[in-house]
Amino acid sequence: MESISPLFDRTISCPLCKTTYKTKKIRSRFVKIEKHESDFRPIYSDPSINPTYYNVHVCSSCGYSHTDEFSKHMVPVIKSELEQKISAHWQKQYFGEERSTQDAIRAYKLAIINATIKREKKVTLAGLFLRVAWLYRELNQEEEEQRFLKLSASCYEESYLNDDFSGTQMSDVKVLYMIAELSRRCGNETKAVKYLSKVIEKQNTTTDRKIIDMAKEQWYEYRENRKKEQAN
Repeated sequence: MESISPLFDRTISCPLCKTTYKTKKIRSRFVKIEKHESDFRPIYSDPSINPTYYNVHVCSSCGYSHTDEFSKHMVPVIKSELEQKISAHWQKQYFGEERSTQDAIRAYKLAIINATIKREKKVTLAGLFLRVAWLYRELNQEEEEQRFLKLSASCYEESYLNDDFSGTQMSDVKVLYMIAELSRRCGNETKAVKYLSKVIEKQNTTTDRKIIDMAKEQWYEYRENRKKEQAN
């Protein structure tokens, strides 16, 4: 019996140029998550089967690159700007085969450029930056990981302050937690503590107990570390 590949072809209709193309996706039955890190990066039992690699759809004809989180709406002025800034300079590339970590990073960076031009929500950009940071973590490239974690934290904070996460799958509690956690990973303890406290303040008004518990755990660690520093 022929074995089934974890990868299958998904057909995408490009929102910009209307070209139909194929991109890979991983069958859900093959995806097994062992755990999540504190910034929600999933650790897969088989690192070669990583759905994160295939979140971005790249049109080989015009270069428009997007994820399912992008807004489906494209006004004429944005369409024209994408054509001028992306398509007019696009050298045909094909992302429809199995992707390496570097291929995935390139796809995400293309999506970030497109999302910026298209004026996607800051929470969407934050998610793109975060996933690039995860991919650099996988490659043990700490400097690049830190750069993209900072970009992600900044976008999450802007999203929270402007309430642009409304209508998405992100709750206010999770956005606050992400600002705190990414700030912690970037060494900004003051901001991390500030936003952790905001998370904990919402413990009686949210149903997301997992986020509250994670925030309390981080808070406890900060308190214990502070005690050790004072003792020394």
